[in-house]
Amino acid sequence: MGLFSRDAATTAPVTTRTAVDPALAVLTGEYAIDPAHSGIGFTARHAMVTNVRGAFTDYSGTLTLDGENPAASSASIDVKIDSIDTGSADRDGHLRSADFFDAEQFPLMTFRSTSAEALGGSDYRITGDLTIKGVTRPVSIDLEFNGSAKDPFGNERVGFEGKAEILRSDWGLTWNAALETGGVLVSDKIKLTFEISAIRNAA
Repeated sequence: MGLFSRDAATTAPVTTRTAVDPALAVLTGEYAIDPAHSGIGFTARHAMVTNVRGAFTDYSGTLTLDGENPAASSASIDVKIDSIDTGSADRDGHLRSADFFDAEQFPLMTFRSTSAEALGGSDYRITGDLTIKGVTRPVSIDLEFNGSAKDPFGNERVGFEGKAEILRSDWGLTWNAALETGGVLVSDKIKLTFEISAIRNAA
């Protein structure tokens, strides 16, 4: 993620495509995602005619950033499925059920980075293992580094925006209903969005 990448303990380093801005060296360190100022969202097509947006509101994550060598960085995120929120209690209950996420049996969705690369400028790509309902598959997230700052409370922060597209059927999320006019009620393609603000851990 500017800065994210393969777990050095399990895989070999990945060479980035472009030179890294030397100014990023000061960002090297351990960070905790701040859920109060971050967001993990998704969008699905509904009834073939409109989009339904939702988010997960309870999650935690850590970043290990290496500003000089992004391939030495890593990311880990745990999301509580029960925190899903689409603005409709009935729909959220259905999504938590065995038809979709089966939150009772599989309470967490997790992401563990496996590689990363600098694409140039403030753009990066992080790839990792996304686990949903016990199924683990690779996902690549395109990221934009929004910068770093010290907030009024003395916290050193970094920010990223990210996006990815997945097919929910790849993780066994296959429930659907046919429409009389053709097509299905819920799209297979899901768009994911990430707004990440992370606080550097005290030395």
